[in-house]
Amino acid sequence: MVASTFVTGVTGFVGSAVARKLVERGHRLKLLVRKNSNKTNLVGLDAELVEGDLSKPETFVDALRGCQYLFHVAADYRLWVPDPEQMMRINVEGTRQLMIAAQAAGVEKIVYCSSVAALGLVGDGSVADETTPVHHIVGVYKQSKYQAEQVVLQLIKDQQLPAVIVNPSTPIGPRDIKPTPTGQMILDCVQGKMPAYVDTGLNIVHVDDVAEGHLLALEKGKIGEKYILGGENMFLRDFFAMTSKIAGVRPPFIRLNQKIVWPVAVVSEWMARQFDTQPRVTREMLKMSYKKMFFSSAKAQRELGYTHRSAFDAIQDAVTWFQRQGNVR
Repeated sequence: MVASTFVTGVTGFVGSAVARKLVERGHRLKLLVRKNSNKTNLVGLDAELVEGDLSKPETFVDALRGCQYLFHVAADYRLWVPDPEQMMRINVEGTRQLMIAAQAAGVEKIVYCSSVAALGLVGDGSVADETTPVHHIVGVYKQSKYQAEQVVLQLIKDQQLPAVIVNPSTPIGPRDIKPTPTGQMILDCVQGKMPAYVDTGLNIVHVDDVAEGHLLALEKGKIGEKYILGGENMFLRDFFAMTSKIAGVRPPFIRLNQKIVWPVAVVSEWMARQFDTQPRVTREMLKMSYKKMFFSSAKAQRELGYTHRSAFDAIQDAVTWFQRQGNVR
């Protein structure tokens, strides 16, 4: 019997892109899917679906038997949560239990999808890499990804877990059905719902390049190593200008200081708690914006043969996909 490749997070943005790349490479897939999740991104994929949840190890332990590889892409990715403990349980403890179960099942190699959120930042416009020291982590999501990465590294060290870690930067592109926080920024921009912005720096990468990087990590990555899967460093103002040019709309024209927006963030969070919605701006977002999140993918390029397309191409594909979905005119 042909061994399977087990993938988590496949109904989501990055996970579905990884699954499609695996099918192209001829992998036989087992996909972990939550009971009530939106399966739109799985349409057309030839794979075995396993109903389960990272918070319930009993739902994936048996399914891992007979699997040769594991791609752990699932994560609770939100920049604001009313209950931080829920995010910690999924991203940290869920990762721990999945790694332990995979090793017990005899999985040959694991690719764990971490994030640049788990890495250190220089913050002043200089470029960070896999070795940049971590001094202070702002935000529950970033803290959860940092702790989860430390769990994987400790298991590699103590129990010889056969894992490689990849750290995607800020992926954009097609099949962003939720959408992600960055996808929402693109939507707000092209819909004219973002007249003002707080400038910062970020690293933009096409989601399909991130997916290809996952497979390169499986094929060429060294156990215990981390690889940033990034693209182009750019200021947020330039990101919005490029997005607006592609969509043919007016770009955000008011640049705001973080201190001015702080009271708005407080009110936005209060409203989100009252009406069970996601706030458009939070205090954590403002704190994060003080540091420019610029990263280098040189190690992945050197050791994996990783490449990435331009930010323009990535943004264009994202805008085109949203337009085809009817999200924007």
